[in-house]
Formats: sequence, structure tokens, C-alpha cells
Amino acid sequence: MTNSEFRYAHHPNDVKKYTTQELREHFLIPELFKDDEINLTYSMYDRFIVGGAFPVSKPIKLETIDELKAENFLDRRELGIINVGGTGTVTVDGEKYTLANKEALYVGQGKKEVIFEKSGAEQPVFYLNSAPAHHAFPTKKVGKEDAEVIELGDAKYANKRILNKLIVNSIVETCQLQMGMTELVEGNVWNTMPPHTHERRMEAYFYFDLEEGQSVSHFMGQPYETRHIFLQNHQAVLSPEWSIHAGAGTTSYTFIWGMAGENLDYGDMDKVAVDALK
Repeated sequence: MTNSEFRYAHHPNDVKKYTTQELREHFLIPELFKDDEINLTYSMYDRFIVGGAFPVSKPIKLETIDELKAENFLDRRELGIINVGGTGTVTVDGEKYTLANKEALYVGQGKKEVIFEKSGAEQPVFYLNSAPAHHAFPTKKVGKEDAEVIELGDAKYANKRILNKLIVNSIVETCQLQMGMTELVEGNVWNTMPPHTHERRMEAYFYFDLEEGQSVSHFMGQPYETRHIFLQNHQAVLSPEWSIHAGAGTTSYTFIWGMAGENLDYGDMDKVAVDALK
């Protein structure tokens, strides 16, 4: 079963007036994983889709949704998958790919059938991002050994972290989708510093590896008009192009960033000094 919900885009002047509950209703994606279901949120920010596939007792197939007005989900889209659980498989038009924990798969535009399933006793947890596509690039698995790994931050500022570029244009040819994973080193809690916006791209953050009973406070909004949303494990948040995207946890954690929009330049950022935030 494939379920979907729809989210509109928002003007930053309107967001300034939102209550806590309104912020959560519009930007938080609280429940991605339900047994034997695929759950998707279709956003008007670059028509980006955030979702989760959770095959427990049977394989589950990615079906088209009403918002796409297409016969198949990938007729005009590309798809990124990162497994944040135990080893599982994704079958794309009959070809099976095995994804271990924290491995990724890019699926190009035009593929007809995508099926998620367990490959043994372990429980896979497939996090999904999708963006519109204008060209069919090859499907490609990105294993841990394929990632571009960058060490960032400083323990002095509680933001030492390991950035893993997975579905980016230096590794995989894509139309506009980019995805990666950032792991906070134990004892560090802050991402992403320095804070920044990039008006050429929107972004979505998915938080996981967060201990039960702990939280991450995700900071969003224009740099001089910030707001926050508390998230728990396996929750995601939409980040408009005009918004910063940063967070601080009550413990260390890992998050997946996904982007789509004007360009594929990872370094395209409008940085903001930490002491200039309001």
C-alpha cells in the first residue's frame, strides 16, 4: 500500500506568525514507517517527495499517487533510497539490489516497478526522497565504500561530524536530486554549522540513530527570524529555500539531507555568522 499527503509552500512572512502546532503541521513529517506500507509526503517545495517504505511481513511495491497524475511513480521522477535499518532488498524492473545499513540506491526516471522487501530476519527501514526528472539516468547502488567522506566541525563547538556524500553528482548522475548522511561524533550535538540558506535549492532533513527518550531541536526560518521544531527518532522536516536548517540534540544522532532545485553545486550556500542569528 502506498499512501500520500500534500503540503503547500509558504511565504516566510506568514511563517513568522505560526504557532508551534502550525509549524509542526506544515513542516514536520512525524510518521514515515508503518508496517507493510509506503508513506509519502508531496511538497510544493520543488515538488519534492519525502517518504518511507517498511516491509515487515511481505514485499511492498511503490505505486503511483494521485498528485503525480502519472501511470507509474517514476514516469517523470527520480528516486533516492537510503536503508537505515537491517539489510534488505530493492528490486527495480526485475533487477535486485541488496542494501545494508546506511547504503543507498539511485533509481532513474522511467523505471516501472520498484519493490521493497526483507532479505532475511533483519528489518530494513527504507528512507525515500524523490524529485522531478527530465532525463533517464542509470540506476546505481552506492555502498559505504563509494561514499565521499568529509570530516567537519570541532568538538570544542560540539559540532564534530562525519559527512557522507551518497547520491551526489560526483558519484551518481542525477537530474536534480542529491542525498547524503551526516553522523555526529559521540558527545557532539550541533548541525549544521555555519548555518546557511541556499535559495537555489530546498532541503529535507531526516533524523535517526537517536536514543529513545531523546530529541533534536531543528532550527528553521530566515536567519534573523528563526523558529524551532522538536523531533524524535525517524522523523523528518521540510526546509524551504529561504530557511536555515540546523539542529541541536540532547544526544548524538545521524541525519539524512536531501535536496532538489536549481543546481547540483553542493557548495552553493549563503552562510550566516553564528552570532548573527536571531
